[in-house]
Amino acid sequence: MDKKVAIAVIICSLSVTPVFAKEFQDHTQMMAHGEGHLMDMDGAMVMGQNTDTLPGGCDRIAATKEITVHAGHKYAEKFPGAMFAFDQQEYHFEPCTKLTVHFINDDEIRHQWMMHGLPKYLYPKGMFHLEVSGPGKVSGTLILPPGDKTYLVHCDIAQHMEKGMKGQLKVGKGSEDLPSIPGVTANVFPDDYSGKPYVAEAIPIAPPVPVAPLTTANNTSAATNTTDTAAVFSGLTVIGLAIALITAPLLAKKFKGMSIGEIIATVLELISHGVGATIAFLVRLFKRFTSSKSIPLPDK
Repeated sequence: MDKKVAIAVIICSLSVTPVFAKEFQDHTQMMAHGEGHLMDMDGAMVMGQNTDTLPGGCDRIAATKEITVHAGHKYAEKFPGAMFAFDQQEYHFEPCTKLTVHFINDDEIRHQWMMHGLPKYLYPKGMFHLEVSGPGKVSGTLILPPGDKTYLVHCDIAQHMEKGMKGQLKVGKGSEDLPSIPGVTANVFPDDYSGKPYVAEAIPIAPPVPVAPLTTANNTSAATNTTDTAAVFSGLTVIGLAIALITAPLLAKKFKGMSIGEIIATVLELISHGVGATIAFLVRLFKRFTSSKSIPLPDK
């Protein structure tokens, strides 16, 4: 009988897979790989570190700050429907601040603290990135650009941001509040726990507008419209020149100390942001007028 019990105990002990929690590790011995990229063999990474190069438009370091950011499952408990979160969802700093971020992962899995939208002439990929696999800490430093802007910070591991791990960092007054920041802004797609079936509403289709045939009168009208259009473009040209004269001193200060390549990259980035902002405005405007309507699903 004792032999059977001993055999049973041995079988049970072999069938149970031991689970050992990882020890907390402070990643301080990082290998430099160029362009502010630091890495070690234990799952820690820093990308886009910048400790001494001033962004264009910054005459000096305005302030030196340090923050500690925690990431983990337990910080999502206060946000219904979330699974992961940072311990803080919003940060505020002066332009041209030298910021050191101490990123602490409190989970047994990999997490990141990534900041997007930085000037690409100084930060490769326009990004500052901290990463730790398992419980541990990693630190990195960057110098914030000038101007009022809101930057996205999030974890880029699949579904971690969608499940709550995101925030926003405002430089100066910030540009705007980003959507779907837990505890800060409303979700673009609100969670629905009612269990009610989704009912699609049909969008009415407007009848086609008849096109009048081209006549002599229409030709005269078209010529008049062409003249008006030319006058409008002339007015826009004058306005554009006036804006250029007004903004020239500000741009000269912003581009001070930058090379030709950096100036071109910055101008292209500003144009890209302007186009992006215009498209985002048009999308929001479109959603505002179509939010109560949806396209019906086809019958199976």
